[in-house]
Amino acid sequence: MTPLMKRVAWGVGALAVLVYAIEGGEYGTSDLLAQRERQQVLTRDVEALAHDVDSLRRELAAVTRDPARLERMAREEWGMVKGEKELLYRMRVDTARTP
Repeated sequence: MTPLMKRVAWGVGALAVLVYAIEGGEYGTSDLLAQRERQQVLTRDVEALAHDVDSLRRELAAVTRDPARLERMAREEWGMVKGEKELLYRMRVDTARTP
């Protein structure tokens, strides 16, 4: 083997070791970059969920402290009425049992 061939072989071997050191194994560079991107997505999701929790806590506090708001919600969402007034019924048509 000529000295030039030995140098080329050592160079190719060193390059292979360098490539394996950077990209080989379970956590290569591409895996680390994908994990970093996933972490950013999850961080944004956590921030959005924290915002939702804060708004729901504010809504809960408003409903528990304000009887007028609770009554308005009961009327709007469930069709409830107050006291001796006329009763309202919601009729649902059962579409599963059509003749």
